[in-house]
Amino acid sequence: MPKQHTPPDLSVTLAGLRLKNPVIAASGTFGYGREYAPIIDISRLGGICTKGLTLNPRPGNNGIRIWETPAGMLNSIGLENPGIPAFIENELPQMRMLAFKEGAAGPAIIANLSGSTVEEYTEGAVLLNASSVDMVELNISCPNVKAGGMMFGLDPETAASVVTPVRRALNAKPLMVKLSPNAPDIIAVARACVNAGADALSLVNTFKAMAIDIQNRRPVFDNVSAGLSGPAIKPIALRMVWELCEELKPVPVVGMGGIACADDALEFLAAGAAAVQVGSATFARPQTMPEIIEGIETYMHRRGFTSIEEIPIRRINNPALKG
Repeated sequence: MPKQHTPPDLSVTLAGLRLKNPVIAASGTFGYGREYAPIIDISRLGGICTKGLTLNPRPGNNGIRIWETPAGMLNSIGLENPGIPAFIENELPQMRMLAFKEGAAGPAIIANLSGSTVEEYTEGAVLLNASSVDMVELNISCPNVKAGGMMFGLDPETAASVVTPVRRALNAKPLMVKLSPNAPDIIAVARACVNAGADALSLVNTFKAMAIDIQNRRPVFDNVSAGLSGPAIKPIALRMVWELCEELKPVPVVGMGGIACADDALEFLAAGAAAVQVGSATFARPQTMPEIIEGIETYMHRRGFTSIEEIPIRRINNPALKG
């Protein structure tokens, strides 16, 4: 009889929250899940990060919002969302229904919390703390809004000034902070966030960039700058995740930035990421995340790995893997 192989265990634990696998839909690229439910099996995902949520409804930015660029895309959505109270009342129950299929637990629900002031962030955190979301991802890294957003994520002291009250408000939920790659010293910002109470970190958000309409000789976006994502940013994002995992061990880090296939995701996991988020690639190929999950499982099976914890590169006492 052929030898029976035990399927590898793809589950991971992120700040005390168990995910069935390490693949999470990134905020702002997957709506609230129902938008993709007719196309893919939502229940297979490890987690879903909601669209960026603010205390009050936001209409988003005017003008062009999406612009294709070689090996990526620029976006200037501007955190359009219905507000946290409306999300809790209307969207969250539907997300909970989508998360279960035939009695099996589905993806964790991670609320992406944004704001323009510390007070807005804190009030939003209080509401989410009383809801059924599994985790909150504090977004201090969005480059597409004029007030708040990335402004809070560029300086360690300013970042801590947001994380501290949000941490107090989230006494029943794990807190993950989403970092900006545009920070002059991202390690210092990350350390300040952890010292202020972050349970986990996620990076990178989009890089601040722009495009010019050469025919009309003006910036494409009303806000001039926008956020760059896609394969173009992956090598830089990977380097940042590697360095953060090295410097802030054992704080769990969720890596993202240009992940479009299983090999991309495996690179981030090998760099030390506890999980990954997939964003822009889903626009081009809605099946990207299920294919990545299958690819990770196939890789583990071929290598004889039984758990995700075997994927990271072992760096101890290996000078060649330093720096």
